[in-house]
Amino acid sequence: MDFPKFQRLVEERSGFRTMGNPTASGEYFSDSCGDMYNFFLKVGPGAVIEDISYFTTGCGFGTATCSLVVGLAKGKTIDEAAAIAAIDVERELDGYPEKKKDYPERALEALQVAIADYRAKVASGNVPDFAKMPRSAAPSPERASSGNGASEQKLTINLR
Repeated sequence: MDFPKFQRLVEERSGFRTMGNPTASGEYFSDSCGDMYNFFLKVGPGAVIEDISYFTTGCGFGTATCSLVVGLAKGKTIDEAAAIAAIDVERELDGYPEKKKDYPERALEALQVAIADYRAKVASGNVPDFAKMPRSAAPSPERASSGNGASEQKLTINLR
């Protein structure tokens, strides 16, 4: 195990934040230790994960593992992220101690729930099917600040 990298991941907590208005989210609760993992996804044209963050109640191994998953999934398509395996996460840390070997599976389960949430929203029509949009054809609505830090979409209607 790369202990200096593990320490850096725990200290920096890359991706540790809740996300306002995610495209999808997914939560996993571990009955064995009581840890909770929640991933938030912003999906864009081409079904690319443009932003990903997490929240966990887990220990340092949970935090480090979720940070690794963020690094592995960001910039990938939904299908590519769905294919991330526990061994991919383990390789990023050069292995896990025997008692912590299930941490990659826990974090990836939460990611899979978020991916399933995205797919269900696409199927129900609640979010656009970004996979059908090439990156260059992305809708780019103007954004205006409402003064409270939130964004709202401007709609312009042209009446003739």
